[in-house]
Amino acid sequence: MADRSIFDEMNGQDGQGRAAYDVLQDWLKSAPTELLERRRAEAELLFRKVGITFAVYGNAEAEERLIPFDIIPRILSGREWSRLSQGLEQRVTALNMFLKDIYGAREILRAGIVPEELVYQNPYYRPQMNGLSLRGGVYVQVAGVDVVRVDDEDFYVLEDNLRTPSGVSYMLENREVMLRLFPDLMAMQRIRPIENYVNELLATLKSVAPEGSNRPTVVVLTPGSLNSAYYEHSFLADRMGVELVEGRDLFVRDEVVYMRTTQGPKRVDVIYSRIDDDFLDPLVFRSDSALGVPGLIAAYRAGNVTIANAPGTGVADDKAMYSYVPDIVRFYTGEEPILKNVPTWRCREPDALKYVTDNLHELVVKEVNGSGGYGMLVGPHATREARDEFRRRVLDRPDNYIAQPTLALSTSPIFTQNGLAPRHVDLRPFVLSGADRVRLVPGGLTRVALTEGSLVVNSSQGGGTKDTWVLSE
Repeated sequence: MADRSIFDEMNGQDGQGRAAYDVLQDWLKSAPTELLERRRAEAELLFRKVGITFAVYGNAEAEERLIPFDIIPRILSGREWSRLSQGLEQRVTALNMFLKDIYGAREILRAGIVPEELVYQNPYYRPQMNGLSLRGGVYVQVAGVDVVRVDDEDFYVLEDNLRTPSGVSYMLENREVMLRLFPDLMAMQRIRPIENYVNELLATLKSVAPEGSNRPTVVVLTPGSLNSAYYEHSFLADRMGVELVEGRDLFVRDEVVYMRTTQGPKRVDVIYSRIDDDFLDPLVFRSDSALGVPGLIAAYRAGNVTIANAPGTGVADDKAMYSYVPDIVRFYTGEEPILKNVPTWRCREPDALKYVTDNLHELVVKEVNGSGGYGMLVGPHATREARDEFRRRVLDRPDNYIAQPTLALSTSPIFTQNGLAPRHVDLRPFVLSGADRVRLVPGGLTRVALTEGSLVVNSSQGGGTKDTWVLSE
């Protein structure tokens, strides 16, 4: 029996069904299990054929995995998406204003809204960005904001991904597979398209090209084929019709970036970087980096090339700074945040530290700079030994941890051998910020915890994905 305390996105709190799912519910009633099983197998074959995999570091048995795909779509009404998209635009706009400020006038620090040490002691703070004037004041051209819901009304932001957010290729491939496998079902509804994402991404990147770049050359910079998201790097470069390059394919001369081609050097105006800041330029950051381009930051500071996302954006997306984002939104926009934060205890504060260490059995504790589901404790599901070990870690370095309540994340049905079953989900919409405007495609990547009762949706922790449908009003 379904847990009535957990919001079921298809059936609602009362089990009577929600309007956005009416067509799907009717279709499922007439669809034989054999058809669904056949479509599930076909979906797996399609994903294997296109080679959409991700790497699992430290796992010798499965260095490359196929992310499990569930054939039952997650559906949002047009009204739900309208409010969510407004909140996303408000939040990312405020975060861009915050980054411009902390690398410029620092008004928010002088106002005491954000503690200075959270900025200056942040491992992602880059003094090299101080005083730069970026095109359109945009630091984060591509943001992936993880949102969850616990009821029929509100979405909560779980995490802001502002450095190199991934998942777009899965979002687009999921839709293509659904179009091939369920054309009749999709034709029954007015589902808003997402196929134009790559065009919007390219337009966004071109909009932030240096002044005077009439026909800007855009490239995607990848660490190489061993990177966990390499498939996505090559996918996006191919779909945008731009070159996929590694650091060795670029060089800097007279503070201008060039790409090596068979026709000779070609000037590069915009670099969509999928490389962590530390590896971008061995003359400025890690001297042992073979992934970056010597002299790149000098060319960037001279205004001759745009790097998207900008170096130093990570200072705005660690989990300690996350707890200040509602205040950041209010400070820069003068508005109340449309999207709520999950309540957060900052372990760096003595009262919060005491509460967290006394209540580990009820909380989710995360490393400030952790990602991918690593470096975290889900208290209610952890053993006593694991909680004791984590308590020691938190007490040893309280500034490295935050804690949040264990949310009753909403569920969406997945197809299993025993029929449909509810599983917890989150959603990563992608927000594109250009010098001209903010762009969003309707939907995002829905990640699903395939294990019954699990709250961890990350692919590296055994989660899967599903297509996200946003209906037209």
